[in-house]
Amino acid sequence: MSTLKIIFLYLAWAGVWMAVQAVVLSESGFGPALTVPDAVLTNLLVVAGGYAMSLAMRYYHAGLRQVVYLLGWGVGLAGLSLVLFTHGLEQVIEVPEAYAAFIEKTMGVRLAFAWLMILFMAMQNWLWYYTRDKKEAEDRKAATEKLAQEAELFHLRQQLQPHFLFNSLNSISALVKTQPDQAKRMVQQLSDFLRGTLRREGQPFVPLADELQHLEIYLEIEKVRFGHRLQTQVDAQPESLPLTLPYLLLQPLVENAIKFGLYDTLDDIVIAITATVQDAMLVITASNPFDATVQQPKQGTGFGLDSVRRRLYLLYGRNDLLMTRQEENTFITTVKIPQLL
Repeated sequence: MSTLKIIFLYLAWAGVWMAVQAVVLSESGFGPALTVPDAVLTNLLVVAGGYAMSLAMRYYHAGLRQVVYLLGWGVGLAGLSLVLFTHGLEQVIEVPEAYAAFIEKTMGVRLAFAWLMILFMAMQNWLWYYTRDKKEAEDRKAATEKLAQEAELFHLRQQLQPHFLFNSLNSISALVKTQPDQAKRMVQQLSDFLRGTLRREGQPFVPLADELQHLEIYLEIEKVRFGHRLQTQVDAQPESLPLTLPYLLLQPLVENAIKFGLYDTLDDIVIAITATVQDAMLVITASNPFDATVQQPKQGTGFGLDSVRRRLYLLYGRNDLLMTRQEENTFITTVKIPQLL
């Protein structure tokens, strides 16, 4: 709130109490020539005292344990306003002895009124400054938490690439002498994949259609590594394609499925990915077969699923958006993506 607005509010407050005091004083039998200057001068001095208190509290915010200081300041300013009123009124108008006696008789009431008004204005200012400072502190805390959240999300995304690059480069190295054409093709696919990743770096959310297109390049690279053993089946409902999800969310799901579907078997496998819309959510399911005699899938197996779960929590504040289950010899991972309206 600007200084001019504060001054205007104080003057408006003084105007209201001038009218109230003038009406009250008129009941004592004195005419407007005495009661109006009395009310105007009294309330101007009281408001000036309250404004002085507000200026002090702008730089010194008394805590709850220091309320006694506020009370003391209020008494001092109220007394000062009455001293100035007594001398000032005589300079403005000629004060009859009867009215001077009336002022002296009501001095205790005037002191209490001035003290209460100054204290009330001081408390209003204290509450306003306290609320403002608290909001600023909360805004700073929220901004800090947001920066920390964005940093963690960036770190989680960056952790996905080194492992994938390491495997891809090893495969390229192995193919250079034996299958140079395949190695060249894989280098081109890896280049396309990394180019797409960089292009999406500034986009926290992308349409499912774009994410599936990017995933297809990743799968082509993996198929070069594993050959005919890796087969994929992608089934996305048309209405799910425009819906958004955090970019690079599907890669760790599929990478987890490849790891636990192919690494412990020599058979061909099919990794199935489906996308549907349920209850205004994008629901994505990745399933892979596994050999139950060799391994037992566990909840949150691998860094990939842990990173997905953490990213979903940071973005949506929920821990129930990623689920895994086992049906006979099939391991199924389901992710639900709330749609931001």
